[in-house]
Amino acid sequence: MKVTLKSSCLVQPSEPTWHGSMPLTESDQTGVVTHIPTIYFYKPSQDWLTPQDTIFATLKTSLSKVLVHFYPLAGRLRWLDGSRLELDCNAKGVQLIDARSESNLDDLGDFTPSPDFHDLIPQINYLAPIEEIPLLSVQLTKFQCGGITLSYTISHAVVDGQSALHFISEWARLARHEPLAAPPSLDRKLLLAGDPPSAQQPCFHHAQFDPMPLLIGQLTNENERKKETTIAMLKMSKIQVETLRNQANANRPPNDTSRPHTRYEAVAGHIWKCASRARKHSHSQPTAMGICVDIRKRVQPPLPEKFFGNAIADVIAYSRSGELTTRPLGYAAGRIREAIDSVTSEYVNSAFDFLKNLEDFSSLQDIHALRSNQQGPFYGNPNLWVISWMDLPLYGLDFGWGKEIFMAPGTHVCDGPDGDSLILPGYDGDGSLVVPLCLQAECMEDFKKFFYQDIQNI
Repeated sequence: MKVTLKSSCLVQPSEPTWHGSMPLTESDQTGVVTHIPTIYFYKPSQDWLTPQDTIFATLKTSLSKVLVHFYPLAGRLRWLDGSRLELDCNAKGVQLIDARSESNLDDLGDFTPSPDFHDLIPQINYLAPIEEIPLLSVQLTKFQCGGITLSYTISHAVVDGQSALHFISEWARLARHEPLAAPPSLDRKLLLAGDPPSAQQPCFHHAQFDPMPLLIGQLTNENERKKETTIAMLKMSKIQVETLRNQANANRPPNDTSRPHTRYEAVAGHIWKCASRARKHSHSQPTAMGICVDIRKRVQPPLPEKFFGNAIADVIAYSRSGELTTRPLGYAAGRIREAIDSVTSEYVNSAFDFLKNLEDFSSLQDIHALRSNQQGPFYGNPNLWVISWMDLPLYGLDFGWGKEIFMAPGTHVCDGPDGDSLILPGYDGDGSLVVPLCLQAECMEDFKKFFYQDIQNI
C-alpha cells in the first residue's frame, strides 16, 4: 500500500498552560514506556471531503483546544538518574500528519491487522533523544474512495488505555463543537509520584518483576524468540462467551459464596488453556499469564474516575500446563481470579516501594531494546499476556463526520512477540468479543481448533 505524507506539523495548546516538571509514578515508567497505536476507519459523507482540507483543519483546531485541558500530552519526557523518567510540561506540542493513499479502504479486506497498517500509523523514531519525541502523534490518511483512517500512537509512559480514550473522546466532542464532558484529574501525587519509598522492603513478593518461566530443558528463550509468528482475530458471539463463563462456573461447591467468574476470567482462562495445548507442553511445564489490573477503585482512597495517567498494576498467574489442559476451565479461571484479587491498596503500595528502592529502571523498560541491539522482555512460549479492553469505550468515535466503520488496536499486536493478546468488545455492542492474538505460526492452527472446539456449535 502506497501512502504519501503531504504535511506534518506540531499542534500546541491554543491557550497558555502550566509549565514545569511533573513527576511520573512508578506505574508510568516501568514496562511499556513506548507508544501504543490505535486506528479508526471512516467513510465520511462527501460534504466532509469538499474542500479537501476540511477534515484536517477540524482536527488541528480541536486538537489545539483539547490540549489546553490535557496539556501533559503536549510536553516531553526527560531522563533522570537510574533510567527514571519525568514529564516536562513545556507545550512543545503533538504531531499531526496529513497523508494520502492511492488505495481504497476495501483493499484492506476485513481490517485484520497486517503490514499494510504500518504506513497508516505514525512511526516513532526511538533513536532520537527522548526530549524530542512527541508523546502523541496523529495521522489522517485519505483514500481514493473517499474513506479515511485516523490513527494515533500515544506514549504509555504518560497514559494507560482508559486515560488515552478519555482524551480521544473529549477531542472528538470539541471537534463536534460540543463542550468538554469531564476534565482530567492531572495530580499524579495521588499515586505517590515523586515521593520517597514508605518502606525499605516491600510487604509482598512481586512476581511481575521476576523472570518468566522457560521451556523445560532450555536455559534461555533465544530459540522461541526466533520463531515465526502470525496473528488471528478470533470472534466470539455472546452465546459462546456465556458458554465459556458457564463452564468456568460449573462444579462450584454448594457453599461457595464468592462471586461467579467474570467473562474476562473465563475467556482468558480458555486462551491460556488452548495455548498450552497448541504448544504441546509437557504436563509439568511451568507457564505464566500476565494480567493488567485497573487500580483506580482498588487503592485507598480511590482515585478520581478521570485520573489521567497509568493507574494499572501487572500481576502474574502461574500454573503447570498439565493442570490447565486436564482440569475444567474453572481451574484456569481460578488461578486468574487469585492473581487479580491479590491487587489491594497494600499490594499496590508495596509494588511502588519495591520500585522506588531500585537503583536502575532500565531492565524494566521496553524502550532500551528499541534504542540498541539488546533484546527486550519476552513473554512468549510457554507464557502469554491477555490484556482486557472489554470495558473501555473503544467505539463510536465521531469527530463530526460520523462514527467509524471499524476500529483496530494498530500494529502492536501484529508486531508483538508470541503470546501477546487482547480481549476487545464486539463492535456491535451485542455482548460478543474479539480476541486479537499473536502466536508462533506453527501453533496457530491447533490453537484455533482448540479455541472453537467446545463452542463451535453454539
